Amino acid sequence: MGMTTSNDTTTPPHRTLGVGNTALEVSALGLGCMGMSEFYGTSDESEAIATIHRALDLGVTLLDTADMYGPFTNEKLVGRAIAGRRDGVVLATKFGNVRDPDNPMLRRIDGSPDYVRQACDASLQRLGVDHIDLYYQHRVDSTVPIEDTVGAMAGLVEAGKVRFLGLSEASSATIRRAQAVHPITALQTEYSLWTRHIESEILPTLRELGIGLVPYSPLGRGFLTGTITSPDDLEAGDFRRFNPRFTGDALAVNLALVDAVRQLATAKGVTAGQLALAWVLAQGDDIVPIPGTKRVRYLEENAAAASVTLTADDLAALAAAVPIEAVQGERYPDMSSIDS
Repeated sequence: MGMTTSNDTTTPPHRTLGVGNTALEVSALGLGCMGMSEFYGTSDESEAIATIHRALDLGVTLLDTADMYGPFTNEKLVGRAIAGRRDGVVLATKFGNVRDPDNPMLRRIDGSPDYVRQACDASLQRLGVDHIDLYYQHRVDSTVPIEDTVGAMAGLVEAGKVRFLGLSEASSATIRRAQAVHPITALQTEYSLWTRHIESEILPTLRELGIGLVPYSPLGRGFLTGTITSPDDLEAGDFRRFNPRFTGDALAVNLALVDAVRQLATAKGVTAGQLALAWVLAQGDDIVPIPGTKRVRYLEENAAAASVTLTADDLAALAAAVPIEAVQGERYPDMSSIDS
């Protein structure tokens, strides 16, 4: 039952996001780059670039960034890391979460057509590339019709600046409206063993329309690795110290759930994080999770999860260990920016 593939030789197989002319072939696992610049404590640029290079060496082709990470510095870092290796990368970035230059904690959402075009040009410059493979609207702007935003994004495709379009944290209704304007290749949203809200409506909508799913935080922001037992385990600048699932009474409940995952992982000969990633991968071939890390050793551990095969008994045991309704706490302290 154990995993036999070495971290040193694992190459994630490929999967396809979208269908027909909007189909984008990527590695089964991508790499989320956000934490290399912000939100997860201190940053080490040399280790971050080494992590991206190791990902490419292992066959991880999908790199995920956004203009708001840093802000702006994460795109520059990714651009430096892929210089000379652009052909081996499926590059994804996002627009629409706008941060105040004088106070990055202040944010607004902008999906206006003019901003879409400006943001794309700025991202291309920071990344040092002539096109973006997958361009997401980071959050839906409730003040701008999605048809207008996606119409502007479609213009970027026509201009050759973007290959494929994506949405992030969009509702089923918004996805349908967007798809009517221009084919959407992927939806990025949170999805993991402990975040399964999309299964009732959003995931069926994606499959009906032939849109792929790119789950962020497939490890529950690291919680499902079983290595976090208290907010005190996290650095002072780590945003998870204020996440509802990592604090108070919710923490105790969630720790018990993760302990159950850890026990199942030990029995299978893998880590808790690998088991959690394997669960996401087992939910469908149209799903490509993007676990984030800023360290080579965790990247290698995550990449090896693509070689973990779960049996029906494994999946049943995980379902029993982490019932959908058992997880305590909201996903964010403030859920107001989530499209519903």
